Amino acid sequence: MPDSQPTQSTPSSGPAEQGLLLCGARLTDGRQVDVRLCGGRIEAVGTAGSLAAETRCRGTRVDLRGYLLLPAPAEPHIHADTAMSADDDGPASSDPEDVQRRATEAALLQLGHGATALRAHVRVGDVQGLGALGAVLQARRALRGLTELTTVAVPRVLTGRAGADGLAMLRDAMKMGASVVGGCPDLDPDPTGYVEAVLEVASEHGCPVDLHTDAADPARLARLAAMAGGLRPGVTLGPCGGLDRLPTEAAARTADQLAAAGVAVVCLPQGGCPGAQGRDTAPVRLLRAAGVHVAAGSGALRDVSNPVGRGDPLEAAYLLASRHGLRPEEAYDAVSAASRAVLGLPGVRVEAGFPAELLALRADRLASALSLAYSRIVIHRGRVVSRTSAVREFCDSTAADLDLPRQGRTELS
Repeated sequence: MPDSQPTQSTPSSGPAEQGLLLCGARLTDGRQVDVRLCGGRIEAVGTAGSLAAETRCRGTRVDLRGYLLLPAPAEPHIHADTAMSADDDGPASSDPEDVQRRATEAALLQLGHGATALRAHVRVGDVQGLGALGAVLQARRALRGLTELTTVAVPRVLTGRAGADGLAMLRDAMKMGASVVGGCPDLDPDPTGYVEAVLEVASEHGCPVDLHTDAADPARLARLAAMAGGLRPGVTLGPCGGLDRLPTEAAARTADQLAAAGVAVVCLPQGGCPGAQGRDTAPVRLLRAAGVHVAAGSGALRDVSNPVGRGDPLEAAYLLASRHGLRPEEAYDAVSAASRAVLGLPGVRVEAGFPAELLALRADRLASALSLAYSRIVIHRGRVVSRTSAVREFCDSTAADLDLPRQGRTELS
C-alpha cells in the first residue's frame, strides 16, 4: 500500500480516452471537488467546476452534488459457497450450479453496497471435493470487470490419517486457482499440526494465509502467532471473538503477540460465521491499541449462521462506531483501507494517481453516512458499476393528519 502520493498521470499525445468526470462531490474534509477518472485511475482532482472545461479525457459526467465521495470498501471475509442459502431445506446445496448462482448473487449484493473487492472462503474436501471451489472460480470469471473476487481454500482436517486426503486436496485447490490458503484449526484434533500444514502449503505457493479461529485460549493463539510470524505475504485471523471472552490482561498480552508477529485480524461485528463458537466481536479497541492491523468483514451472508446477514460494509462500520467506540473515520477505515490491505490491494485516496475504486454516498459527512446512507454510486476501475437510489414519499393524508406542509419526493441519504 503506497505511503506517499503517486505521481499524477502525464497527458498522452494520442487520441482522447474515454473517462468519467465526477462533478461537485464532497470530501470528508468538507471540500467540494471535481474528480476526473481515466484508465482506471484518478487522473485529477480540482475545486468544483474547475475540470468541466478540460477535454483530454472525454466521457460521461456524473453529478455528485449532495454526495460524499470515499474510497470504496472491500469485503475481507464472506462464505461464498453457503451464502444466500438460508431458505434452502437442509444443508446448503453443494451442486456447482447452485454454488455459482449463490456466489454470484452474494458478490453482486455486496457490490451494490459498495464493496468492489471480496475475499471468499470456500470449503474443499469432504462431500463437496473441489466442486464448490470450481463454481466460485467460475463466478469470479463471470464477474470480472464488475468486482474483484479472490478465493480462500478451507479444508476441514489436515492431520493424522484422515488429514492426508485433506492436505492433498488443499494442494490441488491451490493449483486449481485458489489464491489464499485458509482453514479452521479449531476443528482439527491437532490444531498446531493443522497450522503447520497450512503454513507449509502457503510457503510452497508463496500465498497469504487466512485462518478461522474463535478459541478463547491465549496459549493456542500465542503459538499460532509465533508460528505465523514473518510469513510473507502475511497471515490473517478471524473472527477472534474468543479474545473478548478473556480477562483484559490476557487479551492484551495476546494482542501484543499478534502485533509483534504481524498478524492481521478480521472482526465480524455483524455476527455469524460458520464454525464460530459464538457471536462475540473481537475487542477491536484493545487490538488497535496494541498495534494489530484490524479490518472488518461480513461473515455469514443469509445462510444458516446468519439468515438476515446484509453483507453491508457500512453496517459493519456503523456497529464498530456505535457499539465498540471507534470514531467514524476509524470505523470506515476498518472496512476500506484496512480491508484492502488484508486483501493485498493498493491503497485508495481521492487524489491523483490512486486507483479509481470509489463509493459516493448521499450524505454530507461520514457520521451521517454510517447512519445509514441508502443512495449509493459504486465505481470500480473508473467505471460506474452500480447505482442505488432510495426515495421516500409522504402521502397527502399523512401530511394533513400531522399538520405538516404537503411533501414531495425526497431522496433518502
